[in-house]
Amino acid sequence: MEISKHALPPASIKGRGSCSNVRSRYEAWCREPIFDDDSSETPDADERPKPRTTVWMQQAKSIISTNQSPDIPFDASINPYQGCEHGCIYCYARPSHAYLGLSPGLDFETKLFAKKNAAELLEAELLNKHYVPKVIVLGANTDPYQPIEREYRITRSILAVLERYNHPVSITTKSGLVARDIDILERMASKNLARVFVSVTSLQSEVSRTLEPRASAPARRLATIRRLSEAGVPTGVLIAPVIPAITDVELEEIVSGAAEAGATSAAYILLRLPREVAELFSEWLQAHYPLRAKHVQSLMSQMRGGRVYDAAFVTRMTGTGIFADLIRNRFSLACKKNGINTERLVLRTDLFSRLCSETQLSLF
Repeated sequence: MEISKHALPPASIKGRGSCSNVRSRYEAWCREPIFDDDSSETPDADERPKPRTTVWMQQAKSIISTNQSPDIPFDASINPYQGCEHGCIYCYARPSHAYLGLSPGLDFETKLFAKKNAAELLEAELLNKHYVPKVIVLGANTDPYQPIEREYRITRSILAVLERYNHPVSITTKSGLVARDIDILERMASKNLARVFVSVTSLQSEVSRTLEPRASAPARRLATIRRLSEAGVPTGVLIAPVIPAITDVELEEIVSGAAEAGATSAAYILLRLPREVAELFSEWLQAHYPLRAKHVQSLMSQMRGGRVYDAAFVTRMTGTGIFADLIRNRFSLACKKNGINTERLVLRTDLFSRLCSETQLSLF
């Protein structure tokens, strides 16, 4: 990535993952901050504008998304929010903000959309006589427990509907806020209707603070795994993403720490850099690891067939080549050593029932 003569070089913004508001592939114009010609120094990071989070309430037209990707272990998902305040610089969902006419950079983590009618739409879907129950995943795109969930409680309202109809749910999150809903999850888990994956990228607070600035601290995520496990909620750890030369060295430690906290399953995903994410991650590397940037990018290229990113199914999750094989083998050995992934949990769909709605309608 080239920086123009008067453009600010990549620098972190406190509390945000992106260093810039990189334009989307649909924009004809490029926006970049500049400094005065007479200035011999660039402004300090603390002097740069600090964007505030703005949330728009959205009336969604549908709520259950489906996919047929062969390397994704679920067919249906719900995303209560568009955009994510966690600000994870590597988030593969960032390019989706371009469809809204917004930047996958800072806009993605500061201009958010909340689907306020999510629970209502979900109930209408479940009441459809043609609906066939299947595990619904919360957190497939953006985090269902990002900070604004504390106020809007849309995810909780979705869980309430799923519990009422005995519908299975799987949650993936980087937030300890999921423990707030442990009352619902505990009841659903007792019927084998719920499980939770807590995503852990690094156990080092300093690394996590820059990679995913508004997500829960690593220690809190492990504590959340423990709390959920003790409540009888099947809990796993998702090590995502694995970043070569930055977080890959922690692979075994994360598996061990999660297992000690009560996790019974684990999975990992290699760093993915689709579309605008590649440029955003490059800026992040220059801002936080300038001496290591070329090495990280070289290793990524070797695991992606010599390209910045390879979107081929299956290998997009784990990469190819010697280094990718090494990570795969290390993960497998770590799981075996810690007794993780010994059996596959299958959530029940046979308990799904519309009786609650029929009972209610009979009153009229």
